[in-house]
Amino acid sequence: MNNLPDGYLARPVQMEDLESAVALLNIYSLSQIGVKEDSLETLKPWWERPEADLSTDTLAIFIQPGQMVGYSEFIDRGEPHVRLIGWSCVHPDHWGRGLGTYLLEWSIQRARQNIAKTPEGTRVVLQHYAASTNQAAAALFTASGFQPVRSNYIMRADFEQPPQPAVLAEGITIRPITGGDEERSALYAAHEAFKDHWGNTNPPFEEYYQRFKHYLESDPFYDPSLFFIALDGDQIAGISLCSLHADEDSDMAWVGTLGVRRPWRKRGIGLALLQHSFFEFYRRGKKRAGLGVDAGSLTGAVRLYERAGMEIYTHFVHYRKVIRGDETTLQS
Repeated sequence: MNNLPDGYLARPVQMEDLESAVALLNIYSLSQIGVKEDSLETLKPWWERPEADLSTDTLAIFIQPGQMVGYSEFIDRGEPHVRLIGWSCVHPDHWGRGLGTYLLEWSIQRARQNIAKTPEGTRVVLQHYAASTNQAAAALFTASGFQPVRSNYIMRADFEQPPQPAVLAEGITIRPITGGDEERSALYAAHEAFKDHWGNTNPPFEEYYQRFKHYLESDPFYDPSLFFIALDGDQIAGISLCSLHADEDSDMAWVGTLGVRRPWRKRGIGLALLQHSFFEFYRRGKKRAGLGVDAGSLTGAVRLYERAGMEIYTHFVHYRKVIRGDETTLQS
């Protein structure tokens, strides 16, 4: 790795750095997409997730004690450890000094250290992402051997008038979950619905469930009355797992997970769940809704959301570097 310029110090973050990190992340997101995306309430449970180790999976750059000007994190989604995620940001006042390069090199080095966990013969990739308008990041990724591979959108719908009520397929009903057992069943349906989502390594359900459960238990805004399930008899056909809270906009509700299980697709259930969610957001006083979506979704999610009145608000590009193997190597 290259050396840092004089006056900068790099070390892993500690919980005491939370406020400094939130301040940096929001300054960065304001410079990129014009909104503050983080808060103590959302970053703290992220740092405290069971699979995270701040001492090995984060690196921050400081200009003086307490003033964080760069941050990077490394994320291993679990078995089979072949799709690794990195993310970095640098304070705009410190761009052009090699800090972004330093953090990216650390991320690549950390990914190489992780190879020991992977099955022999599998391809291992590291992905980063940045706003589509961030040409400096694009140039840095390209120079470091990354290639653009996918896009992701943040989409929004403004409620200028009451949303259209949901139109349900015959035999389908939509309602909130009623307790802990249904919460688990809803998450099982979500796990199944996203098996064909781009980049999903299909972790065991129990691993997925415990990870999701951590966020729910840590989230002061969690409201099970906004976890909607579409039922066909006693079978969960689809889910819309929502929140009235979005860090970037107090007037916006958020659709965190929307999915339909394969046997029930092409019946309008996804649109009905989205419309039902929007109607409930409006009833509770929200002025708009937002969600994130894979631009190349195999299920045509972008078209579905556009039918519901949503528009693309922000465009992110995912960049990938092969850490081991090549494009022809088997990936689990």
